[in-house]
Amino acid sequence: VQLQASGGGLVQPGGSLRLSCAASGFDFHYYAIGWFRQAPGKARERVSCISSSDGRTYYADSVKGRFTISRDNTKNTTYLQMNSLKPEDTAVYSCATDTIHSDCHFVEYDYWGQGTLVTVSS
Repeated sequence: VQLQASGGGLVQPGGSLRLSCAASGFDFHYYAIGWFRQAPGKARERVSCISSSDGRTYYADSVKGRFTISRDNTKNTTYLQMNSLKPEDTAVYSCATDTIHSDCHFVEYDYWGQGTLVTVSS
């Protein structure tokens, strides 16, 4: 199982970025995928998840209305569109799955990819 996040960078407050999570080594279209972030000195936070069974999505309150998660099963890739970025969104963003569950309510996140750094600053 391999997951690789990309698309991070430096952006000004109010700007946008789209992160990608490319997956390989498992049947991607069967499993839920989550996006997490961890800022320096803070605990890791799950920001979003997308189920495979029905495409339902979950968002943390801190990003609701600004971030949108999606998946393209033909490309084995999950995306996180981040709009109206704030300095407090600065963190390393990673994607994860467990290759067991299709529903975000049950996934245990056993497999993690290397993260991508997002810096929101003027």
